[in-house]
Amino acid sequence: MSAEEPSPPSPPTPALDAGRGLSDLIDRLEDSVVGQRRMLERLVIALLTGGHVLIEGVPGLAKTRAVRALARALDLPFRRIQFTPDLLPADLTGTQIYRPATGTFDVRPGPIVTSVLLADEINRAPAKVQSALLEAMQEGQITIGDETIVLPETFWVLATQNPIEHEGTYPLPEAQLDRFLMKLMVSYPDRSAELAMLDLPSMTEGMPPWSGDDGPPPLFGPGDILAFRALVASIRVAPAIKEYVVDLVRATRDPSAYGLDLAPLLELGASPRATIALVRAARSHALLSGRDYVTPHDIKSLARDVLRHRIILSYEADAEGLCADDLLGRILDRIRVP
Repeated sequence: MSAEEPSPPSPPTPALDAGRGLSDLIDRLEDSVVGQRRMLERLVIALLTGGHVLIEGVPGLAKTRAVRALARALDLPFRRIQFTPDLLPADLTGTQIYRPATGTFDVRPGPIVTSVLLADEINRAPAKVQSALLEAMQEGQITIGDETIVLPETFWVLATQNPIEHEGTYPLPEAQLDRFLMKLMVSYPDRSAELAMLDLPSMTEGMPPWSGDDGPPPLFGPGDILAFRALVASIRVAPAIKEYVVDLVRATRDPSAYGLDLAPLLELGASPRATIALVRAARSHALLSGRDYVTPHDIKSLARDVLRHRIILSYEADAEGLCADDLLGRILDRIRVP
């Protein structure tokens, strides 16, 4: 074969076919959400992994639009709950209704019984409500009275919080933050993307109704999501990659062991759950790229998103104006890439 001849196309593989389909999914989402491709990619990665996501960003960055568009494209039921200080656990999980005619109680499930749940401004609800949601996230079921309701296999939570307004909020404890696969920091789109938003028909016509049939048909269904998740579990992770992940996480607990002078800046490092979460997310990232194996690039691309909410900075770090991403950047620069 001469140098001028193009290389033959890669033979089709399940991972390559899945990667192409998922790329089409993200392209579809960009028809509704402009300038936030990075966020869209990570939402798809989290959904394929079965992990929940916490998004921090100011209002107006298309968080709700992105989740709703994703649910439509995957033909999944979608619910949005606005968390407020007066919200009760029963408003989320459901309650029992007494029937005088029969003398019995009927269970009425709450909005949490769905596939895609947007918990808007989760830090505005009191701890009891947060715990009810996070218990459902961890156990995949809720209990109302004596009845246990198993949530759908595709149950997925995206929670948001506003980084600006803290008055009247209830910050999530570290143990509950650890239940989220990723924490995404969403910023403003660039100028060209913001200009392109003005050409979207939905900017003047609004999003189509959830039950409407005038939108494009779904690209995938719930069964496809479960098939993708099974494929993600088969993505290969080399021993050297596993050691790299372990070193990254352990460096947040004992930075001096890796030649890093970060101990005064870190109060608490990431737990072993972070090690598992990073490998799971990296497998989904590899599938999104059409590969059946994980590379160091997959790990480095997602390390901040998976770890930033799992470490606690010291007062000294706050005094120096440092954030979790600053320290994670130093760790990523220090740990040798296999």
